[in-house]
Amino acid sequence: MYDHIKNQDPELFEAMKKEGERQMEGVELIPSENYVSEAVLEACGSILTNKYSEGYPGKRYYGGQENIDVIENLAIERAKELFGAEHANVQPYSGSPANTAIYFALLEFGDTVMGLKLDHGGHITHGLPIAFSGKAYNFIQYGVNEETGYLDMDEVYEMAKEQRPKMIVAGFTAYPRDIDWKRFKEIADEVGAISMADISHTAGLIAGGVLESPVPYFDVVMTTTHKTLRGPRGAIIMCKEKFAKDIDRAVFPGLQGGPHEHAIAGKAIAFKEALQPEFKEYALQIKKNAHHLAEELKKRGFKLVSDGTDTHLILADLTNKDISGKLAQNALDAVGITLNKNTIPNDPRSPFDPSGIRMGTPAVTTRGMREGEMEKIAEWMDRAIQNSEDQNNLNSIKEEVEAMCHQFPVPGIKI
Repeated sequence: MYDHIKNQDPELFEAMKKEGERQMEGVELIPSENYVSEAVLEACGSILTNKYSEGYPGKRYYGGQENIDVIENLAIERAKELFGAEHANVQPYSGSPANTAIYFALLEFGDTVMGLKLDHGGHITHGLPIAFSGKAYNFIQYGVNEETGYLDMDEVYEMAKEQRPKMIVAGFTAYPRDIDWKRFKEIADEVGAISMADISHTAGLIAGGVLESPVPYFDVVMTTTHKTLRGPRGAIIMCKEKFAKDIDRAVFPGLQGGPHEHAIAGKAIAFKEALQPEFKEYALQIKKNAHHLAEELKKRGFKLVSDGTDTHLILADLTNKDISGKLAQNALDAVGITLNKNTIPNDPRSPFDPSGIRMGTPAVTTRGMREGEMEKIAEWMDRAIQNSEDQNNLNSIKEEVEAMCHQFPVPGIKI
């Protein structure tokens, strides 16, 4: 594998080889990461990367599009079927550009928008003051209940009535509970706001039928195509037909030029995979694994935000473990368990060294791990955090992690 890279660029090949080994020999718990199929890998490394195709199927600005149009139309129709959407744009390069395109399409600079606070589980594109969304629009931010860790929908309602936003954004990057999409839509309708859902983290669980979908209710829905959906890096925007023209114009020519058709081909393959019956089993196992991992961590004294999870994602507050999120992440890295340090609601610590860690189960589930492996992972996490400065102990745990991981191959890694 990668013979041409190996011969032409040995230095780069060596880094790729080591990354392949890292992925094979470690436990990937970052909830936004996953392993794509070999078919998706082939599409993303295919000759489709050679073709420029500004515009949309049937309305391109360059010639030679007859095959590209077939591929992009396959992606569009499969996305619409998978989520029951009226309209789908499959060209966004990733989630942040897609969210920006939605704002650009449906808002004026300075309009008032509601989104979840970053340290309560929101994303930087949901109104972080130093990000584009926070600078271009008047974002007001709701949060979770300090005691329960759940969204306070009564607070969302009162804020919406008082502020009368042009748009309400629902959907999160570090919130472990299911979302009452219908209530969000009712609130948006009552105050005359556009309803926008960001399902980047849970799209695969929604497609697999184990979480409710916002698509029947919301005006516009964005998702990345990796994470639980298990496709290539990228995004799609789905919307009601009345918003279709504005969304398409915002993506191209508003914010993007030529779409990445090799990635769109990968999206089309991933959507077809997600339409198969076995994907529903996969989505259900993600939830089972996350719930079991959460319960095993609680047995070992981990304090979980909202006391558990309804999804693929777990957020732990390490305050009672007397270790910061950064130091815990480093200790777990040392044993081959990868996750990310993360703020918790109302975190007194810096985002660069916060109180929590965030983890999830999409990638380990793709490898075939089940509840029994979650118990082992929880044990290793507990041991590594307790012995974060004991290199001999960390080395011993790493050997155990590698031994288990060798039993669960990673799709497409043959270095």
